[in-house]
Amino acid sequence: MRTCPSSWLDLPPLLYGTIRRGANLLHLPTSSSTIRPKSSTSFSKLIHHKPTILNSSSSTNEVEVKVEVDTETRKHNLLKAIQDTQRGISATPLQRSCIEEALVSLEALDAALPLDLDLLNGNWRLQYTSAPDVLILFESANRLPFFQVGQIYQSFECQAESKGGYVCNVVRWSIPKLLEEEEGATLLVSAKFSVVSSRNIFLQFEEITIKDIYISEEVQALIAPAILPRTFFSLQILQFIRTFEAQYPVENPGRQSVGGLYYLSYLDNNILLGRAVGGGGVFVFTRAPTLV
Repeated sequence: MRTCPSSWLDLPPLLYGTIRRGANLLHLPTSSSTIRPKSSTSFSKLIHHKPTILNSSSSTNEVEVKVEVDTETRKHNLLKAIQDTQRGISATPLQRSCIEEALVSLEALDAALPLDLDLLNGNWRLQYTSAPDVLILFESANRLPFFQVGQIYQSFECQAESKGGYVCNVVRWSIPKLLEEEEGATLLVSAKFSVVSSRNIFLQFEEITIKDIYISEEVQALIAPAILPRTFFSLQILQFIRTFEAQYPVENPGRQSVGGLYYLSYLDNNILLGRAVGGGGVFVFTRAPTLV
């Protein structure tokens, strides 16, 4: 088994919170989801900390704490492995090997558990992927000076009673000097999904939408100079740009909706792992706040 280079920074677990495993809940201290190097001392203390025995069920409590610490350790190893890959675009073959090992280790904890739609519901920020259709966006942003890619999200709206719901892929992008930095516009790819097995969902894509266009201050100044009274016509142009929305249906040549199978291999309160079935790549997401 390959191991990661020992020279990498030993980061602490970045995502803590209420961990749900079956009927058990454990509250751990919450920290920011931003990846920042820290001393490994605090993480070492967490791993080696021995809980105080307070009652007769102490042996059970010890087992539960060990399970939760083991889970956090595996999550830490995965986030450490992806930290210098720029969401996957700069990952070397050795890094990809280490990431795959960390993925499989974490996925093993959820292998026998059915998908929890209550946990899946909400917004997830992309931290790493090997999917070619996403990496090409990052490659384009690296090569083209007039294109930027900001944050990418998956937003789930689950309907537990119907074993499915809606999912929307959200891509923030921009054209420097024409639009605001990184989040000058939003691309949405929406789909219905249905649970087809304990861990698989089927996506049926519906439409692509371009919206939320925010032009740069320089362009605003050209349309409506600050030193001159803003005319009705110039204000109408600004309002049109801000409210512009274009929608395109997603269909194949046979006029049927495009679909795909998506395997959700691990899920808890703050991390989601997915694999596009058929070699479409892996995805690592962390819980994100409500999108605006």
